[in-house]
Amino acid sequence: MRGEPAEAVGPVTLGAVLVAGLLSMVLLGDGLAWNLLIVAVPVGVAAWFSAQRDGRRGRWPRPWSWVWVGGVAALLVVPALRDAGWPSFLAIVAAFALGSLALHGSRTWTGVILSPLGVFEAVVPGLRWGWSGVRERAGEVRGAAPVLRAVAVTVVLLAVFGALFAGADAAFADLLGALIPDASVAGSPWRIVLLAAGVVGALAVARTAASPVRWDRLVVGPGRARGRVEWALPLVVLTALFAAFNAVQLAVLFGGYDTVLDKTGLSYSAYARQGFWQLLLATLLTLLVIVFALRWAPRDGARDRTLVRGVLGTLCAMTLVVVASAVRRMDMYVEAYGLTRLRISVVSVELWLGVILVLIMAAGVWGARWLPRAVAASAAAGVLAFGLLSPDALIAERNVQRYEETGKFDFDYARQLSADAVPALDGLPEPQRSCALKELADELGDERGPWFATSVGEARARRIIEKRPVVAVNATRCGGSDADRDFGPSTTSY
Repeated sequence: MRGEPAEAVGPVTLGAVLVAGLLSMVLLGDGLAWNLLIVAVPVGVAAWFSAQRDGRRGRWPRPWSWVWVGGVAALLVVPALRDAGWPSFLAIVAAFALGSLALHGSRTWTGVILSPLGVFEAVVPGLRWGWSGVRERAGEVRGAAPVLRAVAVTVVLLAVFGALFAGADAAFADLLGALIPDASVAGSPWRIVLLAAGVVGALAVARTAASPVRWDRLVVGPGRARGRVEWALPLVVLTALFAAFNAVQLAVLFGGYDTVLDKTGLSYSAYARQGFWQLLLATLLTLLVIVFALRWAPRDGARDRTLVRGVLGTLCAMTLVVVASAVRRMDMYVEAYGLTRLRISVVSVELWLGVILVLIMAAGVWGARWLPRAVAASAAAGVLAFGLLSPDALIAERNVQRYEETGKFDFDYARQLSADAVPALDGLPEPQRSCALKELADELGDERGPWFATSVGEARARRIIEKRPVVAVNATRCGGSDADRDFGPSTTSY
């Protein structure tokens, strides 16, 4: 399945790999922010030149590859903007997946799913490939001796005079400390690990670009076609069940929730919470049903294609109403109990499932050749939007708004949020503001990290707290989740 054997690694690729390793060593030891995007640049350069050297010019990058590369760059901006670790982690994972698609150029479901494995598979071959390139170009290094000596002298001069000027002026020392990464001896073992990881990772990416695994050649045959009645009857009955459920939902929408609550005996919040998880599971199961239905669909001619499109299109449309109902129920619950990370996450997943249903319906009209890549792009776009919208900030904004409306606030949960929540929590009156921000202010501390490892969210939080310092508040006045006692333990249950 692997493509043509890779040509010998070129000098530009080797140089880019070395730069990626050095940048990883000096930049990645203090956290992830702008440094991750900076390290990605030489890795991309190594991949580009190795692909061009191996004859992929004109074949790579294709238009979809440019989409994936742009997505990688956009996703790696998320850690630079947000202090919260969970959306940044999702963005990094999604960036790796999109980068794998760009390297392999996969089009099929098999290729889209398995492409990330190709980069891991290239780790050991990449090391052998890089070492052979270094050995072949050992003579070229001797010819570069004058340049290397000039670089060494330059580094020595900068180090000596930089140290002298830093000792002479404290302001200049602070400037150097902010601009130059810390390369202290105490962190040397960890720096060496980062150097090795950067070199190995860049070599694996470059080797994949030079000779990608052809995952699209793995063909999964279609299932055995079923007869029209055998195939359509269960789906038609299921669609009818969806239609009946949706009719009830529309009646609730226009008739009001009070009528339904009177009939069911449930509270407002219990009605919302009881239904959401079932509807989320129903959406997931419907997508699974569609996958198997397409595999076993009748395909004898135009009439069968019309039948498949009509039945599955109707089922997708009915499921979209279920998605809307699930989102509405969660909105009801948030109105009562506030927003949490889990609640905003599951709503985001439900909305993404709705996007997939729309894409499936579009594929039924215009063909499904583009569907695997479109689903991957929609997932990456969702992760990007999730990070750019700053979920911790949204949670804080919604809960501050709820405090203004009801006087209820869960301080225990607010203390778990990241620095991204500080601008919203700053809107609370005292002493509630200091109660919510005290632990965040303590975590930020007085010591600032280097600029390349500091997110915009952290920098903004520091400015706010420095402008309006947190005041000392008696712990008994802050309370915690007991401040939300009227809402019971379900306040942060999901």
